[in-house]
Amino acid sequence: MKAKVYVETTVVSYLTGRPTRDLMIAARQEETRALWPRLSSDFDTYISALVYEEASRGNKEQAQKRIDALKPFPVLDVESDAHDLAARILAAKAVPEEFPEDAVHIATAAVNGIDILLTWNFSHINNPFKKMLIRQAIENASYVCPEICSPDELMEATQ
Repeated sequence: MKAKVYVETTVVSYLTGRPTRDLMIAARQEETRALWPRLSSDFDTYISALVYEEASRGNKEQAQKRIDALKPFPVLDVESDAHDLAARILAAKAVPEEFPEDAVHIATAAVNGIDILLTWNFSHINNPFKKMLIRQAIENASYVCPEICSPDELMEATQ
């Protein structure tokens, strides 16, 4: 059985991002490009309506590239259960109140039984201190917390 992966918006943004001289960003773009084909073959990969909405924002040409890249993946609805869980994640201070969308990504993955939440967001999602709080809030709500990791962490774990 394939692991279920939720792709958060930062991942597709790095995939389709313009070339850069910033070495950190360039490395993340390369890791994302290396992993991207495997998301269709090695995993059951999903996005949410929120990912689609966020990917549609900004420069029209770049937004279209993001939307095109996401087309192969089924879209999960953001249900009321996910909004309720997101509120609990925010109340637990696991994600800053100013970034409720990050809590919705996490909650949508948890409510839908996703195994791995894939993100490049090290500030509010893939942060060791926040991950502890996120896991606790999700488990306190009787859900299983998805493993949160970046594309390079997933590539390393599956080689």
